Amino acid sequence: MTNRPPDDPQSSQTTALGFDDFIGILVAFSAIGGILFWSLSRQDPGNFNWIMPRVKPSPVSPSPAPTLEPTPDVNLDTRRSLPDTDVTAPIDTPDSGDGVISPPVFPPANIAPPINSTPRQKLLPFPIGFESSIKSSPQPLVSPAKKKSIIPPPIAFNDVPTDFWASRFIDVLSSRGMIKGFPDYSFRPNQPVNRAEFAAILQQTFDKEGTNSTLSFTDVPTTSWATPAINQALSTGFLKGYPNKTFKPEQKIPRVQVLVALVSGLNLKEPVAPDQVLSIYKDAKDIPQYATGKIAAATANGLVINYPDSETLAPNKETTRAEVAAMVYQALVKTRRVEKITSPYLVQSSQ
Repeated sequence: MTNRPPDDPQSSQTTALGFDDFIGILVAFSAIGGILFWSLSRQDPGNFNWIMPRVKPSPVSPSPAPTLEPTPDVNLDTRRSLPDTDVTAPIDTPDSGDGVISPPVFPPANIAPPINSTPRQKLLPFPIGFESSIKSSPQPLVSPAKKKSIIPPPIAFNDVPTDFWASRFIDVLSSRGMIKGFPDYSFRPNQPVNRAEFAAILQQTFDKEGTNSTLSFTDVPTTSWATPAINQALSTGFLKGYPNKTFKPEQKIPRVQVLVALVSGLNLKEPVAPDQVLSIYKDAKDIPQYATGKIAAATANGLVINYPDSETLAPNKETTRAEVAAMVYQALVKTRRVEKITSPYLVQSSQ
């Protein structure tokens, strides 16, 4: 039996790690690190802020809203007016200087309004407060203007041409409703006028107030269409009846009676020398004696119109509708209700 030599006491202290030992230690630490990383990543997946320094956010002042200035031509299609902006582009913020990194700030995304399918319309710009200024501003008081009388157009009679000698007189009277035509749109200017028709024209033309007294005629029934007009013509002094209590409404009225009626109704004064005034007429001798003063007054006041010869009165001739219109118009000129009309058939008296 042999004796074993004793171990060297310094051999365990001087022996170095082998390659296998180093590999084992590296694997052990890798496993420990993997387990630690796995456990931390399960708490907030994708969040690696724990390995980054804590960031202190800096306050960001809100950017002022852009001011839209009104333009005279604004289209509803806003795609052309909005600038192209990168939605995802961050806005750089200055470094605070204390080592704290500010996070990137993203501007609000500009969303284009929907495009309407309706046709484009121009928007009229109004300043702010325009509506309130309208409501609050007091309106000035305006006194109503005096209304002017509107005269309707004359009746276009189919038998009164524009070059007819009495067309201007007829037009004015028809536009004022003082004379009327017939259902067939005719005026019949050369048709004679009877006493009842002349009374109706006087009623429509003159608004003179008369007396309340009425006379009854044996030849004018109370149911006649002309009774109101005849009563008014009598009460206003334009017409008179005959001594036997008759009016003779169907009698064609002569020119002398028309002029006497107008002078009587207007209360015109007779000239001092009527014969001198009547000397202008070639047929002055045909004037009835009872009417000389009235015809002289009619001549001196411009009521007489003689067609076709201004110097021929024809006092006893039946008066046509055109002649009645012309003489009634001259009576309105005398009362200043209408303007004068120049006519070559108007008798001009020097008295």
